[in-house]
Amino acid sequence: MSGSLPMTLLPDSAEVGANGELIIGGCSVTALAEEYGTPLFIYDEAHLRSRAREAVAAFGPGVAYASKAFLCRAMARLVYEEGMDIDVSTAGEFHIARSAGVPAANLVYHGNNKSMRELREALREQVGRVVVDSFDELDRLEQLHAEGLPVPNVLLRVTPGVEAHTHEYISTGHDDSKFGFTVSSGLADQAIKRAINSPAMRLRGIHAHIGSQVFRVDSFAQASEVIAAVGAPYDLDEISVGGGLGVPYVMGEESATITQWANVVHDALDANGVKAKITAEPGRSIAAAAAVTVYTVGTIKHLEGIRTYVAVDGGMSDNPRPVLYGSGYESFLPRAVEAERDLEVRIVGKHCESGDLLVPEGSVPSDIVVGDFLSTPVTGAYGHSMGSNYNAVLRPPVLFVRDGEARIVMRRESPDDLMARDAT
Repeated sequence: MSGSLPMTLLPDSAEVGANGELIIGGCSVTALAEEYGTPLFIYDEAHLRSRAREAVAAFGPGVAYASKAFLCRAMARLVYEEGMDIDVSTAGEFHIARSAGVPAANLVYHGNNKSMRELREALREQVGRVVVDSFDELDRLEQLHAEGLPVPNVLLRVTPGVEAHTHEYISTGHDDSKFGFTVSSGLADQAIKRAINSPAMRLRGIHAHIGSQVFRVDSFAQASEVIAAVGAPYDLDEISVGGGLGVPYVMGEESATITQWANVVHDALDANGVKAKITAEPGRSIAAAAAVTVYTVGTIKHLEGIRTYVAVDGGMSDNPRPVLYGSGYESFLPRAVEAERDLEVRIVGKHCESGDLLVPEGSVPSDIVVGDFLSTPVTGAYGHSMGSNYNAVLRPPVLFVRDGEARIVMRRESPDDLMARDAT
């Protein structure tokens, strides 16, 4: 990870200022860090809107933003304004989207273990789609029908048995999965027949998701062929291929665009005679590259003959992906974004864990000093949304920047926020 940072890993609006500093959305990253403090998430709003529009153009109406990637009311409003539906999977995500003004009819409700309370609320508000994940959930929907709740439109989640070539924890399309009705066992066919014959639901189609951070688009083509075969006898209205398109995080990685991904899916389904509406649920590919995280360097520890540690004021509480999945990231100094990164370092957080790693094998300019701002790119997905208050660390604020203006869409937590749920 030596050399200067590839600009392709930065948000669309990123440019180098007159003094060599990073500019995003017309705003100096170092100036924003000085004004709002660190850690700090900075999102390029134009980048987000561009990817949302691309998804709608590629898949058409009904394509849903996978909100687990990153969700707040501003984000929900943004993707809805650009024509996307929103995929939610918990009562909390449902509540945020609804409080942002997104109609329930534009929400797709996921989850492998939805509670009766969650399903009851979704049906009362007439959610757009319920993605049914198990026979137990079919039982629950029939019980709610007996209570007189509205009949929902449903998709059945099938498990196509496709190897997604990604991390075990984010691979969901193989048969040994907690998600969906397996195709190979015949359970998918049983579930479809039951749903068709049940007065408690209107079966609109089937859904599949093979995993996250998938680079091989032929995996999506393979899954599409399986889905087509499953749905062929039933003349279903809709097929969703889920999400999971990978994005580059480090030098040397490449991925398909949303448009290229959609073309692969459409070609595979067209070749199998599918006439149903085709849709998808991109999340990471909308949000990930739109953001950078900015930290302040607090400690630089040189261990002769071993390594150099650079400790920053965040860590696994704002980006747990390196700890969970061994995910790689690049690092750079926003004051000199094009500088040669000639010092090999291990970038760590401030938590009381030896495993609190942000960039295990990173590189930065050798003139780095305590007090410098340090950034990691491609942190717009699964950073803030998976964050925590471990060690009672305050969660960072989120800024949207555009046309030289910055606005806070999520404020920094305060110590009082930590105590708000304390009952004694």
